[in-house]
Amino acid sequence: MEPEQDTPLPLDVVERLAAYDIHLTGEVKLRRLLESYARTYTLYRLAPAAARKWKARYRIMIGDSYYDCQSAAEAYARALALVLETRSQDERPGSGEQAPAPRNS
Repeated sequence: MEPEQDTPLPLDVVERLAAYDIHLTGEVKLRRLLESYARTYTLYRLAPAAARKWKARYRIMIGDSYYDCQSAAEAYARALALVLETRSQDERPGSGEQAPAPRNS
């Protein structure tokens, strides 16, 4: 197995984070930034049999989503992108659900 710190982040994750002006790639910095935005998450290092089955070494669970990743840094980056995207959707005007109008009987 190759060392984790040598595993670059996938391009799609880098682009998603760059949209929020985040250019971090280190595991510790990504984890700290994720912790500043997310209330809770769970990171699992998969056992060898599970890693072979799912072709991933880590699984991060956040909210009702999970991601299978090759490195802890990738897991933190994917979770951070999800949190930021969800947050920006919540902050858009008119993005909240509106109560239905009362019906006249």
